[in-house]
Amino acid sequence: MNENQIKGKWNEIKGEIISQWGKLTEDEVIKTKGNITSVIGLIEQKYGSKKEEIQGKMNQIVAKFSAEVENAKEKLKDKK
Repeated sequence: MNENQIKGKWNEIKGEIISQWGKLTEDEVIKTKGNITSVIGLIEQKYGSKKEEIQGKMNQIVAKFSAEVENAKEKLKDKK
């Protein structure tokens, strides 16, 4: 999933991040402006988790929404 796709799905991704890491406030996540590196840094600060662990979970979250984007593209192709 590229940066534009992440920004397009940011509200959904943001919700999933807050769900996974409940100590984060919505305002804190919003301040990252969809920058995944900033989100990871924020989670490191709040939780003291290792960057690699956080990155693994973030990859799963992004992959979930990436699959949704790809499915939507396929549906649009089928309608043509």
